Amino acid sequence: MKSSCPASIPPEWQPLARVFTALGDEQRQRILLLFDRGERLNVGQIAAVSTLARSTVSHHLKVLREADVLCSEKIGKEIWFWINRPRLEETLGNVLAYVRRNC
Repeated sequence: MKSSCPASIPPEWQPLARVFTALGDEQRQRILLLFDRGERLNVGQIAAVSTLARSTVSHHLKVLREADVLCSEKIGKEIWFWINRPRLEETLGNVLAYVRRNC
């Protein structure tokens, strides 16, 4: 064991907490599993195949978007969401690099 706890986390780890908090919810995980590679979905499409109310789906999408797990774009009256693959690869890659170096 290291002799002390670091005073702060490394800068590359700072976005990790938000990502892992967002991914820590089973409903949000289920929402992510709906996306095919490169696919964009809107709230209505997700709510249609979910057991959740549209407002609950919207809440979960907001959490995922604020954590940078999803990207979004408003086109007309609809907001389209897609997985932010580069962000997830970077975040998970930082964790994996740490494990490979230190564990």
